[in-house]
Amino acid sequence: MAKFIYLVPLFPLIGFLINGLGRNFLSKKLSGIIGSLAILASFVVSFLVFLEVKPVGFSAVEVKLFDFIKTAGLDIPFSFQVDQLSVLFLLIITGVGTLIHLYSTAYMHEEEPKDFARYFAYLNLFVFSMLLLVLGANYVIMFIGWEGVGLCSYLLIGFWFKNGDYNNAAKKAFVMNRIGDLGFLLAVFWIIGQFGSTSFSVIFPVASKTAPAILTGITLLMFIGAMGKSAQIPLYTWLPDAMAGPTPVSALIHAATMVTAGIYMIARSNILYTLSPNTQQVVAVIGLATSILAATIALQQNDIKKVLAYSTVSQLGLMFLGLGVGAYVGAVFHVMTHAFFKALLFLGAGSVIHAMHHEQDMRNMGGLKKYLPITHITFLIGCIAIAGIPPFSGFFSKDEILMAVYSHNKLFYFLATGSAFLTAFYMFRMYALTFHGSFRGTHDQEHHLHESPLAMTIPLGVLAVLAIVAGFIGIPELFAKESHWLEQYLHPIFAASLAKQVGHETPASTEWLLMGTTVVLILGIVFFAVSKFKKYKATDIEISGLPKILENKWYVDELYDFLINRPVRAIANFFSSIFEKYVIDGAVNGVGKMVQYSSRQLRWLQSGQVGSYILIMVVATIVFFIIQIIGK
Repeated sequence: MAKFIYLVPLFPLIGFLINGLGRNFLSKKLSGIIGSLAILASFVVSFLVFLEVKPVGFSAVEVKLFDFIKTAGLDIPFSFQVDQLSVLFLLIITGVGTLIHLYSTAYMHEEEPKDFARYFAYLNLFVFSMLLLVLGANYVIMFIGWEGVGLCSYLLIGFWFKNGDYNNAAKKAFVMNRIGDLGFLLAVFWIIGQFGSTSFSVIFPVASKTAPAILTGITLLMFIGAMGKSAQIPLYTWLPDAMAGPTPVSALIHAATMVTAGIYMIARSNILYTLSPNTQQVVAVIGLATSILAATIALQQNDIKKVLAYSTVSQLGLMFLGLGVGAYVGAVFHVMTHAFFKALLFLGAGSVIHAMHHEQDMRNMGGLKKYLPITHITFLIGCIAIAGIPPFSGFFSKDEILMAVYSHNKLFYFLATGSAFLTAFYMFRMYALTFHGSFRGTHDQEHHLHESPLAMTIPLGVLAVLAIVAGFIGIPELFAKESHWLEQYLHPIFAASLAKQVGHETPASTEWLLMGTTVVLILGIVFFAVSKFKKYKATDIEISGLPKILENKWYVDELYDFLINRPVRAIANFFSSIFEKYVIDGAVNGVGKMVQYSSRQLRWLQSGQVGSYILIMVVATIVFFIIQIIGK
């Protein structure tokens, strides 16, 4: 089946073309079926390939489709790499993507047929780009997919383009991603100059022979790209604003596709980062800082989607912290579990918003568990999973990262654990405000409250099951020997890096103590959060101090506006109103006026009088004669 890997991205591309070109005459039902079946077909092929890709005895297969760039000194084929890492990501992307497409058929039912088809065309193109990114056998093909998801995020965030704020959010995402993409592009140029190739099979085996300073430069530039795509400080502010798009889009961007691209790139390039300890330290510090900053902001957000958005930024920070300390398997493990429970939470939030007629402020919700029983129980499962309560999936993946961080740096561990505590608090604050207490919305909203249709609740149920059981593929060695299936499966990908790492074994007793203490404290925080907010009543009291700062997101957007936007606008206004008007236009218009004036003066030479012409001829002859003498 590996030879047919090209079918995986081909199906979404076909779905995009059919829905995109036929949007004016396709019915909504047909558009939804085509879009969903395209991703389902990709999932089926991915699963069949997965069955072939064994953890032991399977060597990476490179499937070359055609020559993409071929010159005297450079050969870049359009080829796909089939190995354990790419296949795992294929399953996550197409599996979660299929559920989101199915969910979208009901969530977007109010759209006009033309817009409905356009929406599914964009979704299919998004998935196609992400599949291209993870399948690429070299950095150039990866970069094509990388740019593709950036374009699709712009199209989907600004899907309701008649709203100016949504357009601004889409532009913000596009511009901030381009900043990161420049770093990635420079890294690709440097790789070509250093290795003469962009293929993983050429670069990785000889990486250890490259000067550490060069590897540090390359990996730092690549990390700048990851910072943009995966929303790390300082390029994270676009992600919360991406909530402007439809809720299923938020689930797709935040769970299984775009924001995990940076994690995938570093995991794929793991040997380069292992050989660059300085870059790893930078990755760890920025990941930790991002995790804590985003978690503090989420504490005071009242928009249900904004809480989940900052939660995503925080969880991505935790994944980068894992990559920075060399816990590559743990980071990929958390990508997988996060894809399940974060997609579940976003789709659950979408179900709530659907029932509340597009209301997103949690202060106007409350008591919804009796109206939305399926949404309530699945949302609760997602909250338990992300909080890291055993035996749900988030516990296993988060614990693996935290234990790796503890053996690397004790301070980092305690700070990361603090971020985990904040996660438990703000998630159950959100849960209590939404589902407990009395309903705080309008009478009309309460009258129309109802559970979502099957097309929306079935994906919630499937994701809830995955959020519960997915962690068992990575049971810690503390519980059972040889039980970490994912570590064994991904061992061929990370074997070279693991061989170069110096491990610091944490005693089992210490691990039990840390794990037990963390779980007990999280349970206490969960109980406190639910108790505090389940009887919440809206008040007119203005918040101040730190809560006000957190509600305003540490004023980072305002800071960026002051330091970057305003100076750039001032410079643009100067060039527009002064430089353009008086220098450029002045020069162009001045040339025209000068020619016009000169021609007016010169026309007097053509007087029509023979005597004047003879005089000019004599003067000209004398002038040429003088020039000739002086020249000699």
